[in-house]
Amino acid sequence: MIGLATVGAIVGVLLVGLVVLVRKPANTRSVLRWSALAITALVAAVLAPFTVDDSGTAASYLLGVPVVAALLPVLAQRVGRLTTVADLVAALVLTGWGLLLGLGIGVAFLPAVILLVASAAGTWAPRPSTAT
Repeated sequence: MIGLATVGAIVGVLLVGLVVLVRKPANTRSVLRWSALAITALVAAVLAPFTVDDSGTAASYLLGVPVVAALLPVLAQRVGRLTTVADLVAALVLTGWGLLLGLGIGVAFLPAVILLVASAAGTWAPRPSTAT
């Protein structure tokens, strides 16, 4: 089950990357943030039955921390402040949580980190020139 969730997350990240490269949406950072949240939530949903059987009520925070961390950049975007900081904090929390739970379910949450780091890196990317 963990392997299926991890492979699904990797495929999701690759598909999002392909869409961003091909379509070049105007709101790339927003697409990356929402995609990271969706992938993290789907991984948590797939792993929920397994985690509840294994850990009982502890599953709420084992799966909840990554989802809340991935939600932070989306909320920061809605507020319009500190989006880059929120991207980096969420990436660090997901990485730390993924490594902490690395021998179990944590590995499945690590692919979403790539999208959050890409969103934060988009802040410093040069903007295309509008001059002709």
